[in-house]
Amino acid sequence: MQLTFYKYQGTGNDFVMIDNRQQIFDKKDTKRIAFLCDRRFGVGADGLILLENHESFDFKMVYFNADGNESSMCGNGGRCIVAFANFLGMISNKATFEAIDGLHKATIENSLVSLQMNDVTTIESYKTHVFLDTGSPHHVQLEDDLSTLDVKTIGREIRYNEPYNAAGCNVNFVSKKSNNNFLVRTYERGVEDETLSCGTGVTAVAIAMHCLGETEKTLITLQTKGGDLKVSFKKNDYGYNNVLLIGPATLVFKGNI
Repeated sequence: MQLTFYKYQGTGNDFVMIDNRQQIFDKKDTKRIAFLCDRRFGVGADGLILLENHESFDFKMVYFNADGNESSMCGNGGRCIVAFANFLGMISNKATFEAIDGLHKATIENSLVSLQMNDVTTIESYKTHVFLDTGSPHHVQLEDDLSTLDVKTIGREIRYNEPYNAAGCNVNFVSKKSNNNFLVRTYERGVEDETLSCGTGVTAVAIAMHCLGETEKTLITLQTKGGDLKVSFKKNDYGYNNVLLIGPATLVFKGNI
């Protein structure tokens, strides 16, 4: 079977994107998904995303990690699927879509996508780190120097150990550059390696830094290896709402495999 795919990236977080409105793709075929994401034998990506029809909204997003398993929300993937829907002519400059963590709204102007993320009402603060869920679970810890940090080794240890165990957690290492600018490196579960960028990760970092008092700003720039993302939010009595993840989403190429 020949499959048409599109390759998208958002600040270096890359995805195989498939138009599955005709239900041509077998979502249970984890080996095929892992093969397509394989950087040596397949297309190569951090994850695979299916765009599907939805009864009430513009479309539905179905996201798989590079290991072939369906996963929790992917922020950069969410921005990329909005760009993909715009490319397909399904939307103009606004979108409302359903993902595994619920409803999302987004706007797109040129290649810049602003994606509304879920409200965050629970933040667990510990001596060494902060834990919160921004559509995916995230461990956030401050570090003095990210340049020499072995993100893959340390991230893997944290990801599999107590209290995360088998379910695992994404791990973010953060260094403060200024009051509204932070450097971020992320180890992603499912990819089981450091990625160039993580959308739910930088969202978690921005909110965690505000919660810890590292910044009073509500528009924060997060510098990742793949480029800069911005996160804005509002603080309320229950936590954080009106959370927006803002950054570029770009079509890399189209192909058949």
